[in-house]
Amino acid sequence: MRAPRTWVRELGSADYIDRMSPTSTWRIRPLLLLASCAALACSDHETSQKVAQAFQAGASAPDEVPKMLNTELPFRYPAALYARKVQGNVTLRLRIDRDGQVSADSTRIEESSGYSALDSAAVKGSQELHFIPAKLRGEPMPVTILFPVYFRHPDAHALPGDTILKRGETTTTGTNR
Repeated sequence: MRAPRTWVRELGSADYIDRMSPTSTWRIRPLLLLASCAALACSDHETSQKVAQAFQAGASAPDEVPKMLNTELPFRYPAALYARKVQGNVTLRLRIDRDGQVSADSTRIEESSGYSALDSAAVKGSQELHFIPAKLRGEPMPVTILFPVYFRHPDAHALPGDTILKRGETTTTGTNR
C-alpha cells in the first residue's frame, strides 16, 4: 500500500484523469479541489494573506495615478513635539474617490511614527489633500494609496534612512504653524 501523499499525487495527474471514464471523473475532481485547498491552508500565514489581498484587489489598476493638487502641505507639526525636536514618519492608507477627495472615514495609519500626536496630525492634515483622480481608460476611478508624511525638525539630527530625503525639501514634511 502506498503512502497517501503518493496516492494523491497520482490521482492529481492529468494523465490519470484522462484515462478515467467520464462518470468516475466527477468523483475525483472534488477530491482534487479539496487537496488543493488543504495544501493552501497549510502554507504559511504570510502567503495566505497575500492570496487574500490579491482576491480583494480584483479591481483594475489605473492607467493614470492620482496627482496631488496641493501647493502647500496641510500637515501641522504638533508644537510640543516640535519644541522637543521629536521627529517621525507616518504612512497613511488613503482612499481617493472619483472626485479626487480623500475619504475621511477610510483613512488609516498603515505605519505609525510611534507618537500618537504625529499620527493624529498626519490623519488630520490628510483631509485637506486634493488630487486629480486616478483614471482608467479616461474615466475617473477611486483608488487606495499609501501616502508617507515626514515630520522633520530643521535643528534635529537626521533619522536613519534620511539620506534619501533632501534636507529643506518640503514636499512631504510637516510644518510648524
